[in-house]
Amino acid sequence: MTPLTHTIVIVDDDPLQLKLLTHQLGNTGVEATIDGHISATAALEHVRTLSGRKPLIMLDLNMPEMDGIVFLRQLAERDFDGKVLLVSGEDERILETAERLATAYRIDVVGGLTKPVQPKMLAAMLERWVNTRPEGRHPTPPECGFEFIELVRAIQNDELLNHYQPKVDLHTGACVGIEALVRWQHPDHGLVFPDAFVAKIEECGLIDDMTRAVLLRAAADMRVLHGHGLRLRMGINVSMDNLHRLAFPEFVCAALDDASLSPTDLILEVTESRLGHDPVAALDILTRLRLRHIGVSIDDFGTGHSSLRQLRDLPFDELKIDRGFVTGARDQPVRKAIFSGCLDMARELRIHTVAEGVETRDDWDFVRASGCTQAQGYFISRPIPAAALPAWHADWLRRCEELIP
Repeated sequence: MTPLTHTIVIVDDDPLQLKLLTHQLGNTGVEATIDGHISATAALEHVRTLSGRKPLIMLDLNMPEMDGIVFLRQLAERDFDGKVLLVSGEDERILETAERLATAYRIDVVGGLTKPVQPKMLAAMLERWVNTRPEGRHPTPPECGFEFIELVRAIQNDELLNHYQPKVDLHTGACVGIEALVRWQHPDHGLVFPDAFVAKIEECGLIDDMTRAVLLRAAADMRVLHGHGLRLRMGINVSMDNLHRLAFPEFVCAALDDASLSPTDLILEVTESRLGHDPVAALDILTRLRLRHIGVSIDDFGTGHSSLRQLRDLPFDELKIDRGFVTGARDQPVRKAIFSGCLDMARELRIHTVAEGVETRDDWDFVRASGCTQAQGYFISRPIPAAALPAWHADWLRRCEELIP
């Protein structure tokens, strides 16, 4: 008999809830081994024996022996590499706070469900777990990180490459842009994702060199895509650390000229939540970029304490609403309220909006009905190489016949 490929561990001190959740899981059609525990301590010991299985843990928060918060901390201390689905009868704000805590512990959270669990919501969460493999946690090199010379070599030897995630118009479904996301094709570790090396590149003072490499490769890929009839606006992530060299606008424009691209083809996405060491220089640079008709986007809006100050002080023409306020927002009143508030503010400022983290059909329907301008997320497309974009685009046009009534 072929073993089941998925493992689900339910942790709930109420035997009745344990039985009910087990029954509901059986009705979803997901083929999985299901293990239930009323003891959090026993559940932790069981999870320890599942090395390599990467289970889904359905975790109750309010348990007398060991509450869910302590359980999450214990998982983090054990370097748990599976996923967690939080289930609770507590206030939704507490549930969302627990989700943020788990994420801070670097635990991959599928989402949160309130009791009594609705079968449709449970099925949607399981679909996300089975079919969506977020890129947040990846096998990375040893925890000591990379050496300066390795990073220099990566840039000089063209080991950095771009994958691209499409952005689509929510009204028409048309693909209107792509965001360049850097990867490192490491000679020993394979494909390395940015969370493993970008911070070190900033620390080593190499961020300008990396941004230059990403921009030049993106410009070359755009020129090829134009030959396929895909005239898309390119988004490039820049750190606030890029925005302290006053010659940065001239460099960007020169790169566009070399690739025979228009400034309107480019939008720079500011990724940091802080204003940087020299806010005056940042204001100078971003204003000159806008004068050249290059777009400037505030990325992951709502995640940093200084986001409102940035929006007030800097000349952004696009606001990207962080995935934390988009994914699952239709059924989460707090997320929905914050998402709606971001949209209202953007409308008042006459800034167009992008919803990040659209992962399911429910997310798509929600943001489309909200009046948001554009969407981006795994439901639309994962980040893919430039060569794969024409085939994706043809498939997306077919999907739009169903998604756009």
